[in-house]
Amino acid sequence: MKARVTVYPRKEILDPQGKAIQSALARVGFRSVREVRAGKSFELDLGVDDAQQAGDLLAAMCEKLLANTVVEDYEIELLAADAS
Repeated sequence: MKARVTVYPRKEILDPQGKAIQSALARVGFRSVREVRAGKSFELDLGVDDAQQAGDLLAAMCEKLLANTVVEDYEIELLAADAS
């Protein structure tokens, strides 16, 4: 089973990279953008077929390594077998 994990700063945490991107977008003509949150994305091939087991594995990975849960939130998305 394949999955995507997206990690991003919590809303209450200052995101200087997001602010820089928002400013750059405004400079090139996209002034209507109100907020940008910059994050990171991981795509994993888990080697398991059970969705519950995959979700549990991914949550453990996020809590232990992929996200700093003090200042970051994460979202887990299970993908179709042929997704890339």
